[in-house]
Amino acid sequence: MSIFRRSLLRTLLPSALLTAGAAYALASWNWCGRWEERTPQVLSQVRGEGSLRAGAAKVALSPPFPVVLAGYPPPRPEASQAELPLHARAVVLEAGGARVGVVSLELLFVTPEIVDQVRERAARAGVREVLVVATHTHSAFGGYDSRWVAQLSGTGRYRPASVNAAVAGASEALEKAVASLADVTLEVGGAADAGLVYSRTGGEVPDGQLTRVVLRGADGPVAEVLVFAAHATLLGRRQALVDPDYPGRLSALREEAGQGVTLFVQGSEGNASVAFSEGEGAGRAMGVARKLSALVDGATPGPVAGPVRLAFARVQVALPRPDASRLVPAFTRAAGDNFLCGSSPREAEVDALALGPLALLTVPGEPTTGAGRALASLSGATHVLGLANGYVGYVDTPDQVSGGKGESRRQYFGPSLLERLGTAARVASGAVGFAPGT
Repeated sequence: MSIFRRSLLRTLLPSALLTAGAAYALASWNWCGRWEERTPQVLSQVRGEGSLRAGAAKVALSPPFPVVLAGYPPPRPEASQAELPLHARAVVLEAGGARVGVVSLELLFVTPEIVDQVRERAARAGVREVLVVATHTHSAFGGYDSRWVAQLSGTGRYRPASVNAAVAGASEALEKAVASLADVTLEVGGAADAGLVYSRTGGEVPDGQLTRVVLRGADGPVAEVLVFAAHATLLGRRQALVDPDYPGRLSALREEAGQGVTLFVQGSEGNASVAFSEGEGAGRAMGVARKLSALVDGATPGPVAGPVRLAFARVQVALPRPDASRLVPAFTRAAGDNFLCGSSPREAEVDALALGPLALLTVPGEPTTGAGRALASLSGATHVLGLANGYVGYVDTPDQVSGGKGESRRQYFGPSLLERLGTAARVASGAVGFAPGT
């Protein structure tokens, strides 16, 4: 090394070390502040009992092509067209003066921005209580989440046009569902295929349970709601086409068979993956959809005698401080916490929906099988649904989080997250009239 280079290195090295040290110190400073714990607050609630009416509709989404495909970290493919159209499907329920709308969007997840705008437009159509869920397809368009973490890890660069596409489809579906309200009877059935799912990261094993809800009108089914838990990741990250994966194909099969507008709703799918290896890509997704459709056919629904109870409550809960300890090396823990704090919500919404014998609890994230069972035990819910009204990431049990196991290795919050959501679950379930042991 020349004398000049050695001299230059001696001159620059202290400055470089000081700069790196200052950057590390700045990143490690506690920028999060205090995250206050507050009693969960009931934001709204409605109850009714009587003859049941329902309307349903589906509307194709119009992605602002070209679009990035959501679901995976970079590099992500960009799509200029769709393999199959994505849809928004909606059902509006009415009984005893209570009216509730449910929308299923074929997206990776939904954000509070999307939910708020859908609810604002639904209120103008006469639906003041709305539940918005995502099918969790990893081959839908992205660009609808403005948070840094989401843009980096799953949804790509934020684009208002993506938000507008989701809101427009969901709102139109709700408006059409309201316009088609008619007298219906409620039917509920269930079946299970434990061999169709497996736990991808340990923890409690998913059971492959499927629940079928039929809203039957005078001329046949008006709508069908299917609850099942498994990641929609069958297309893989290399496909450069927008696609609804197996949930969209399942809904289309049921609709073609005359079962009415079919909404797919994810249960506690945090650690649940599909155990089906026949074919690949779109063929594999169709294979799963056909197996599930056959399982639905075996879930013969039984009629629910009237009058039918309909109740819905929305509860806001304060979230714990983010915790990056399982996501980054120890020496960058503080910087990781700061990054999460800048992208994580301080509040979340937990909802409860009672429909006849169904006691549904919804959380804005991906609860694992174990977390879902814990929330059901705390609240008395018959089903715990994920990916509803926002997204806080994965939700695993405290023992998994403390041990850095399972899906907690992807969880943005510490072990107290499930406890906070559980507290809100008890408030929400109490507001609609179901509780543990009921």
